[in-house]
Amino acid sequence: MNKNKKFDWSVLIGAAFLMASSAIGPGFLTQTTVFTSKLYASFGFVILMSVVLDVGAQLNVWRIIGVSGKRGQDVANLVLPGLGHFIAFLVVLGGVAFNIGNVAGAGLGLNVLFGLDVVTGAFISAAVAISLFVLKEAGKALDKVSQLAGFLMIFLTLYIAVTSNPPLGEAVVKTFAPDVIDSMSIVTLVGGTVGGYIMFSGAHRLIDAGITGLDALPQISRSSVIGITATGVMRAVLFLATLGVLAAGFTLDPANPPASVFKLAAGEIGYKLFGIVMWIAALTSVIGAAYTSVSFLRSLSSFVDRNNNLVIIAFIIFSTFVFSIVGQPVTVLVVVGTLNGLILPITLGAMLFAAYNKKIVGEYQHPLWMTIFGAVVVALTAYMGAITIMSQLPKIFG
Repeated sequence: MNKNKKFDWSVLIGAAFLMASSAIGPGFLTQTTVFTSKLYASFGFVILMSVVLDVGAQLNVWRIIGVSGKRGQDVANLVLPGLGHFIAFLVVLGGVAFNIGNVAGAGLGLNVLFGLDVVTGAFISAAVAISLFVLKEAGKALDKVSQLAGFLMIFLTLYIAVTSNPPLGEAVVKTFAPDVIDSMSIVTLVGGTVGGYIMFSGAHRLIDAGITGLDALPQISRSSVIGITATGVMRAVLFLATLGVLAAGFTLDPANPPASVFKLAAGEIGYKLFGIVMWIAALTSVIGAAYTSVSFLRSLSSFVDRNNNLVIIAFIIFSTFVFSIVGQPVTVLVVVGTLNGLILPITLGAMLFAAYNKKIVGEYQHPLWMTIFGAVVVALTAYMGAITIMSQLPKIFG
């Protein structure tokens, strides 16, 4: 390992924010506002518990990937031959489907800002995302863009939260003593933050940067926690903004709950700020989904490994053209969303087994508390995945 790179905090912070910005997409914004309107101040407890579980899940995965120096699919194949190929299939399938939604969200953001047709906005956004991977130093550009995007989204949403004047005292109290504990909401947030490809985005970025091995574990762990913290801060700020709007007696527009939060809190300026946040959130999710999905194919195909950036560009173009031709295919999104719910328990479970396989991690001793943490998340998300599958089967086959 390159000893200098383990202290390269621009890469470590970049990896953290690549993961965070991948998680903070259009679905994240809608999910947070809808749950707040449902649970009111008690949603603070849901955020707190989900962040704790997110840290437990992500620390396990990033440390095992980091110490082994292998990407998620390679670790899984060593645990059980063929498992990595299966996971790669699920990740890529989910990445394509959700990227269709991401480019749609980016198009919507530009529609709000400039009145552009959503499809036109989607193509412009795709071109911006592609330009990143045309650069010779694409990895460094990815780090910088992820950091800037993350900070900007948090800052703009914080402005809306302050403007909405939320009942902070009640929010703090209910975060630790909620009126109701909605366990399904907690598991849903965990899946939305570290499910599918998202948890691997930053870890695979660290591998590409050469930050691996036992000596790098302290830095890898900190980077992992920073990523989860950033998503938690963004979710908490949006929660407070929504809570302030609801406390003022307003009702959210069910057609676009996050947009109505920004508009009700700060008028037309707030609505334009929503356009900026939506565009950044969607654009960074497009980038993160494409980068991570293709990274799951690199060790399975020498062609993909040699032409990594070109395949990422093709991935973005394909997603954008599908959206422009057929829109967001609801049935496909339902099916893939159901399959995506299975990825976290499968991948995290494989990592926990890998943690005790010396052929994968060498002499590394995995902390028991992390294993227990991880096992809890596996059990919860497996249960949630089973419930989701049962609830979605009628929609898929009906």
